[in-house]
Amino acid sequence: MTAVMSIVVATTNRGKLAEIRALLGDLAVEVLSPCDALSEVPNVIEDGDTFEANALKKARLIAAESMMLTLADDSGLVVDALGGRPGVRSARFASEGATDGENNAELLRQMCELGDELRAARFRCAIALVDPWSAEGDEIVVEGSCEGSIAHQPTGTGGFGYDPLFVVAGQERTMAELSEDEKNQISHRAKALAKLQPKLAAIVEERLTTAARILSTPPPSAVSRK
Repeated sequence: MTAVMSIVVATTNRGKLAEIRALLGDLAVEVLSPCDALSEVPNVIEDGDTFEANALKKARLIAAESMMLTLADDSGLVVDALGGRPGVRSARFASEGATDGENNAELLRQMCELGDELRAARFRCAIALVDPWSAEGDEIVVEGSCEGSIAHQPTGTGGFGYDPLFVVAGQERTMAELSEDEKNQISHRAKALAKLQPKLAAIVEERLTTAARILSTPPPSAVSRK
């Protein structure tokens, strides 16, 4: 059986969790949600002014509670004509607890009078990795973005969030019309994770090697009896 290392991804968003699992599929890791790792999941108030601040806050809290290597993502949609909104409030643009459909409807309402030349937008993602067992208190933050524009109506059934409204630059399809493989090659989250993967892979390899060495070393009592 191939050895794997468990890591926690600090999100309760099933779509985001599934996407991160797929993107980390080449690494020897078991991706857990906070519900998998903790008997009681703390509520993280995402009150940072930046994606980076929110990602770090989530990763630090879940890492401290679980004492496991923790990855947290904070991402959102940035629309130039709206002064960068929805931004860090992307998940609650229409209201606290809003559904994806409600957020999409609010975005279209605010952009209803804007022509194609004023609909430029991008998805941005910040991913934080926090290692609670590192003596140096290691924290890594990486970023990724995906350029595009906002459609006049939703199209496609894939993805989640604003995917049905986000037309990828250089294409005539929304993110929701792309296959999973296509999205995982160009998305903001994929680009951020691509930057993180070498660093995460090195940590995982070091921990698994150390664990294997410890398990293969006989206890002192066994050595003394020889």
